[in-house]
Amino acid sequence: MTEALIHYEPAIRLSAFISVFAAMALWEMLAPRRLQAVGRLGRWPSNLAIVALNTLLVRFVFPAAAVGMALLAEAHGWGLFHALKAPAWLAITASVIFLDLAIYLQHVLLHAVPALWRLHRMHHADIEFDVTTGARFHPIEILLSMVIKLGIVAALGAPAVAVLIFEVLLNATSMFNHGNVRLSERLDGVLRKIVVTPDMHRVHHSVVPRETNSNFGFNVPWWDRLFGTYRAQPAAGHQEMTIGIAQFRDPRELRLDRMLLQPFRDDARLYPLGQRENAG
Repeated sequence: MTEALIHYEPAIRLSAFISVFAAMALWEMLAPRRLQAVGRLGRWPSNLAIVALNTLLVRFVFPAAAVGMALLAEAHGWGLFHALKAPAWLAITASVIFLDLAIYLQHVLLHAVPALWRLHRMHHADIEFDVTTGARFHPIEILLSMVIKLGIVAALGAPAVAVLIFEVLLNATSMFNHGNVRLSERLDGVLRKIVVTPDMHRVHHSVVPRETNSNFGFNVPWWDRLFGTYRAQPAAGHQEMTIGIAQFRDPRELRLDRMLLQPFRDDARLYPLGQRENAG
């Protein structure tokens, strides 16, 4: 089982990514939620280049990634669930839930600390919102996120299967909830009780800071509701709302080189939590 996970983990993740990406891209073509002023040719090359760069970087810096840490923790008996000798079903279920909570809290932290917001705002600087936005993260943020994830996996003693399930779910739901896809209001209302929907997460990509600092969840909407960060709809409505952040509105900022330099440029004080009222 251990050797199989190590051997097949990259293939499983890649297959899931390609399948979900293709399905979402087709859905966006057939039933888009919003018309886009900047088309795919103006955005997708750089967004997909970031995905490729981040994948190679993580594999180079962390060859075994989070699944490898889970297997190492299992071999040494590290972590809460190994100490408690928790049954496999409980350890797997609880690990997926706790990892999702950790990602929510990390996301809030990325908005709360100006230095971290500088890294994270590249994700928000996309001036359109579609499936590629869900994988557009600065490489330094990706490395920092992996360090945090490794620590959480070790502390929990999360089973390797749970980590793999979570990683696949996180990638899939991130592409889903960033999709420029149309859902009926009724279906969206039902789905957002159990999963973050595109309409729910789109609010988080509003140019308005108080909306940017809401709806932090990736997989499930429960944390936003529990901690008071849930916002049902954008004030301007989904068709009229502006996507992105104020600092990087020029389409030239969609170039890969300028995206990579965004953390080191311009003022970072407008959007972080605690500063949101300054921008209205």
